[in-house]
Amino acid sequence: MCKEQTRYSRLANITKLINMKLELREVLEQVTIAISDEIVRCDSVGIYLPQEDGSFRGFVGKPESLNGWTLDMHVIDTEFDLLAKEVIETKKTIYIPDTSKDDRPDPRAVAGFQIKSLLAIPISFEDELFGLVFLFDYGIPMNLTENEIQTVEAYVNMAAVAIQNANNLTYKERLIKEKQLLLDATRDLSMCSSMQESLDKCFFYLAQVLDTYNTAVHLLDPIAEKTIKPATLSKRSDWTEAEWLHTHNKIKIDQSNDLVMQEVFETRKAVLIPDVFKDARPNHDVCRNFGIKGLLMFPLISMGEILGQISVVNLGEEEVSYSETKLQLAQSIIDATAATLSNLLYMEKQEVIIEERTSEITVKNQELEVVVAELQQLSREKELILNSAGEGIFGLDLDRNITFCNPAGAHMLGYETEDELIGKTVNVIFKNTETIRRNSMAYKLKSNQKHSLEEGEFFRKDNTNFSVEYVISQIEEKGEVVGEVVTFKDITERKQLEEEITYHAYYDSLTNLPNRVLLNDRLAQGIIHSKENKEKLAVLYLDLDRFKYVNDSLGHSFGDHLLRAVANRLRNCVPNTATLSRQGGDEFAICLPHIQAKDDVLEVVNNIISAFSKPFRLLDNDIFIKASIGISIYPDNGDTKDTLIKNADTAMYKSKETIGCGYHFFSEGMDIRNFENIQLENALYKALENDELVLLYQPQINYKTNQIEGVEALVRWNHPEQGMIPPGKFIPIAEETGLIVPIGEWVLTEACKQLKAWHNQGFQLQSVSVNLSVLQFEQNNLFSIVKNVLEKVELSPEYLHLELTENLIVKNTELTLKTMKQLNGLGINLAIDDFGTGYSSLGYLKKLPISTLKIDKSFVQEMTEDEAAITNTIITLAQNLNLEVIAEGVETLEQAEFLSSQDCYMMQGYFFSKPLTADQILKKYFSHKFN
Repeated sequence: MCKEQTRYSRLANITKLINMKLELREVLEQVTIAISDEIVRCDSVGIYLPQEDGSFRGFVGKPESLNGWTLDMHVIDTEFDLLAKEVIETKKTIYIPDTSKDDRPDPRAVAGFQIKSLLAIPISFEDELFGLVFLFDYGIPMNLTENEIQTVEAYVNMAAVAIQNANNLTYKERLIKEKQLLLDATRDLSMCSSMQESLDKCFFYLAQVLDTYNTAVHLLDPIAEKTIKPATLSKRSDWTEAEWLHTHNKIKIDQSNDLVMQEVFETRKAVLIPDVFKDARPNHDVCRNFGIKGLLMFPLISMGEILGQISVVNLGEEEVSYSETKLQLAQSIIDATAATLSNLLYMEKQEVIIEERTSEITVKNQELEVVVAELQQLSREKELILNSAGEGIFGLDLDRNITFCNPAGAHMLGYETEDELIGKTVNVIFKNTETIRRNSMAYKLKSNQKHSLEEGEFFRKDNTNFSVEYVISQIEEKGEVVGEVVTFKDITERKQLEEEITYHAYYDSLTNLPNRVLLNDRLAQGIIHSKENKEKLAVLYLDLDRFKYVNDSLGHSFGDHLLRAVANRLRNCVPNTATLSRQGGDEFAICLPHIQAKDDVLEVVNNIISAFSKPFRLLDNDIFIKASIGISIYPDNGDTKDTLIKNADTAMYKSKETIGCGYHFFSEGMDIRNFENIQLENALYKALENDELVLLYQPQINYKTNQIEGVEALVRWNHPEQGMIPPGKFIPIAEETGLIVPIGEWVLTEACKQLKAWHNQGFQLQSVSVNLSVLQFEQNNLFSIVKNVLEKVELSPEYLHLELTENLIVKNTELTLKTMKQLNGLGINLAIDDFGTGYSSLGYLKKLPISTLKIDKSFVQEMTEDEAAITNTIITLAQNLNLEVIAEGVETLEQAEFLSSQDCYMMQGYFFSKPLTADQILKKYFSHKFN
């Protein structure tokens, strides 16, 4: 096997190892082995990875030790190693063939190992530096060629992919763990019935995130609201509660004498101080008394109101720091705790108020009975009219007719004077039949009730009702009941407050949708109902794509506006029996009961996708937002609410792998590709090595002259068992696994070789077009690879046309424009493929060094009146920009004639020819040259 073929095989093998998700060390060891096998004159290969302190330490290499030092003992010192410093800053490869003529390498290493030549390469991807690779000799120069350097760079690119994959896997695992932790914390907090229990849960979950139990909470005094008091601390803290409270009593602490606390309350953001004695804000006397070295303080806020603060302290000598992710997760746990505390505080306050009011009314009734007894000698009306009373009072005779009323009562009941009520039956106030019966004299005598506190509704003169708290007491004279007196208080405001608190406990204040607590309750009830009736139930978990972009670019107020608009659209997408809720952030969940089959779920999913197909209006602009949907089914995917929500969330993340609105039903191992794709992927690793890939050529015809002017190279896979496999089946796998990089390089090489061969035979085709994938274009050494291929096959650059998709161009404008200018500067023609299907602007298009626009076949093959207008516009645009235009997918004479009438003569498609082998191209278009 030739050296080039061996390199392709090594690259494919390393790519396979990356996708097998092996340990990073194993993959990088294979990279160093491949480099040392390729560059035999190299005495040492070392890969260095960045550390948390910013330095670079040896990770793997050959040999494993030098002069008794293992590679992991070697740390690059950029103060001495100016070569490493330059590579880190520029992210460019540097080759020093003679170290005696260059002062950048570390002189200590050069002298110690007698290094004559040295190659330093950055491990980078999309302008992000992942590490460094060094190759050097022990006294005999390596004399590396440009091809060898490019080969080493190809292996280093594989190392970059491996490191990025390892980083992505670590990030995904951490994200799942954090979401589960937050889900568990929210669930446990929602079940707490006391403040102490909720704070203990908070301390427990904070310890999981911040790795310390030295945590305490201070709460605002509900009476003296500007005073903050110590509430409690973690039971597993290094302090005892007695010591903690004693120190607090000795040194009074509140926001008036603590600048850190003031900042936390004013900014409503956490403050981290690694060393309190290097910062002027903390109270140093307090810190010394408590033995505090470092301080992290969080605000405790619910519904915009500050409840207090939670402090996490470091009592050790070494400074402690936390990542932004850990701080955000800790704040989320604290926010959930604040919501629970707010509800508990309100309930306690309401109980106190009710007890106080009951006690007040009881005392007033007792006082009233004393007054009635003292005034028995006066007329009943005069002795009971208490004009100064703030509460409503009216009297009833034995027939339950009103005999008197005080001014306050008449006013509350909507009458101008109390005289309007006298003589009327009490039914004008009670009206409710059951209320009348329960408050009748007969009922009270039967139940032996002299007076009792009730809640109910009284009716005003205009027939409107209001909530009251009232007591009906019997009036006795000489042991005989002669009537009743009713004392009442308007509690409408209190009722409204109770309803508001109850509403906020179960509904999201931004969207007015049910919140996580209410969804869990509905879901639990739905599971019980489904189990009893042998029905299915679905949970849909929905997440907005690019929502963070809206918040970051337009601001949170516009993000809130978008969330409300999304909620309104979703309401119209679900049946009345469903529960639509906001889980938090940009996540929504739907409980869909009474499911018979998947079609019932798909009807709702399709409604959602249709709703999101229309733009949202923000800042007088139309913004398209897509959603990813995950679906789990009871009982197929779980029989508890937590399992169903978790599995729907997992399926939602699978949907995020697709572009646009997408959905996935949960399935076991859904992140594992199906068996057929796995077999195909394994076979694809061997396809290059076994010479199974073939090239076909699509003729590009000048319709005006009816002559072939160029060809487009199209790769096909001739599988030994399945035969010819179309690109639509294996190219996505190659893209996903990274194999598209060596495959793309092979296609480029073979296409250029074939065109050069035709030229040598006297057939002067003007061009061969080769498609570039996104992964190829993101390689730092793409320009060097293309230049090397052209030089190797001795093909002039103007004969090579490289085709880029429109979306690839706008994905990374800075890197894209730089690479395009390099390729165009070499003389290579650049074309935009599938033009009209992407999102590039005309203003940006004029800046690109392109020569050709290719009209997507979708516009050609469905040439309705509208599509014809689009095609005509693209042709006119190309002509105005002095660009050549090629129409793809031409299949009928009518299509060819229409394009020709618009001065578009370059075409390709089945109307002229299907893709052909190189021999078939010769026979069909150049056979006359042989005669």
